[in-house]
Amino acid sequence: MNVNGVPTRSIWVEDDGWSVGIIDQRELPHRFVTARLTTLADAAQAIAAMQVRGAPLIGAAAAYGVCLALRADASDQALEHACAVLLATRPTAVNLKWALHEMMAAVRNRAREERMSAAYRRAGEICEEDIGINRAIGRHGAKLISAIASAKASPVQVLTHCNAGWLATVDVGTALAPIYVAHDEGMRLHVWVDETRPRNQGAALTAWELGQHGVPHTVIADNTGGHLMQRGMVDLAIVGTDRVTAKGDVCNKIGTYLKALAAKDNNVPFYVGAPSPSIDFALEDASDIPIEQRGAEEVANITGRTAGGRLATVRLIPEGSGVANYAFDVTPARLITGLITERGVVGASQQALARAFPERAVRSGSGPLR
Repeated sequence: MNVNGVPTRSIWVEDDGWSVGIIDQRELPHRFVTARLTTLADAAQAIAAMQVRGAPLIGAAAAYGVCLALRADASDQALEHACAVLLATRPTAVNLKWALHEMMAAVRNRAREERMSAAYRRAGEICEEDIGINRAIGRHGAKLISAIASAKASPVQVLTHCNAGWLATVDVGTALAPIYVAHDEGMRLHVWVDETRPRNQGAALTAWELGQHGVPHTVIADNTGGHLMQRGMVDLAIVGTDRVTAKGDVCNKIGTYLKALAAKDNNVPFYVGAPSPSIDFALEDASDIPIEQRGAEEVANITGRTAGGRLATVRLIPEGSGVANYAFDVTPARLITGLITERGVVGASQQALARAFPERAVRSGSGPLR
């Protein structure tokens, strides 16, 4: 995607051939800042502190974290330590675990002197595979938008939640990929962008990248979506996912479940951009998904730009009030119209997922790391 007209990815290998560049997403939308990762600790901190975020991008960053660790020590113990450190950074998105399995498989049986080059090669492949998957999701999802566009004279109204665009992936995005494809093909559309409290990934990130690409959009408070649906102002909703269970339940940013309930009540199609690495065929019961609970400061405080142009953080709630900060919720498969995957739009059910990805259903890579 483009930043000020310049093609840009969310993660890359620097010109030195080994260090890793990222966009520090904590600084958006007010400042575009990049950072350079040179150690395992840098990569782990970038994931934990949400310099990089979004399930596919977390997986890519973890893959490069293994590469950086092997530069310092290519032993079995160091490899296992690196994977354990990275796995502990964020518990909910299954792409992290998937990517670490891929890296382990790529290097564990190689001689130590071959491991680093093999690791960088597999990490690069993971990034390219992510882009290919997302482009396919874009093509399949754009057909849904096109079908609606052909039946109405006004722009197609799409509602999304959190950020599942190119900033959440290596490039292109998942939930936003169909929007970009439709926009580039000349379809008239408009995006309702949930602010997505408490970290405001919609208001800060989705709005920023849609603006960079020239897609018409409007930022709304999180609780506005139901009202818009009641008034017939939403044609379809598309969200991303951090983990899809084998039965088709979807774990995504907190607030997704409420949007799905409103969509069901108002007969608004509710789709999920779901790349296959986000599908956890080893997990059937959604109650077993570890739901990340983040720090109280994300809810208690907010950062923005003052009228004078200065960035400032202010407190929103009374001193002494308790805070609960659940980062994700689960949307049951019964509320989901379809999963937009790289192999087409798939029903949110165990049977449909197994038919679409038989090789993953039989042999999942999401078991214990070893």
